[in-house]
Amino acid sequence: MLDASKLPLANEVARLRELTHADAAAYAAGTEDAAVRAYAHLPAPEYTTESVIEMIDGEVGLGLDRGDLAVLAVAHEATNEFAGSLVLFDLTDAQAEVGFWVHPASRGRGMSGAALELAARFSQLSGLSKLTARTVIDNAGSQRVLAAAGFELIGSASGTTPSGDVAELLHYELSLPSKEAQSTRTR
Repeated sequence: MLDASKLPLANEVARLRELTHADAAAYAAGTEDAAVRAYAHLPAPEYTTESVIEMIDGEVGLGLDRGDLAVLAVAHEATNEFAGSLVLFDLTDAQAEVGFWVHPASRGRGMSGAALELAARFSQLSGLSKLTARTVIDNAGSQRVLAAAGFELIGSASGTTPSGDVAELLHYELSLPSKEAQSTRTR
């Protein structure tokens, strides 16, 4: 179960926090980007400010309350301005899958890698021991970011994306230190 009380988390580049109504217009605009449309495999075919607000007030809020789904904002650390979204889903007792996208205006600043670092910390603080990720074979950018964040490529297989498309997917894993091991290292 994900522990929303551990949010927000921040590093020198990004902040990982709950989505708010103030993020809705930027979220909707970001989903119109061709790269986001091609690679994020979003579950809805279209997003508007109003539909994002409904999503936040509905399944996003409920999932975070239940601890089995986290659709989060990635924000600029310095300004807290929306920069993208990171999702933790398909939770088990030990692991979750992570997906992410960055708004075109925030690309090229290390935002994806910083967000993955924060997702790993949030997952570890929530008691998970592993993160998984999948990306399509032609998404070289995500492959580079995942590798740089310590994710290991474990194979490929045809699978269904969150949007419902069937695609050949590369599968990645990241082992997380236990909470006890992490607290020992920071003493």
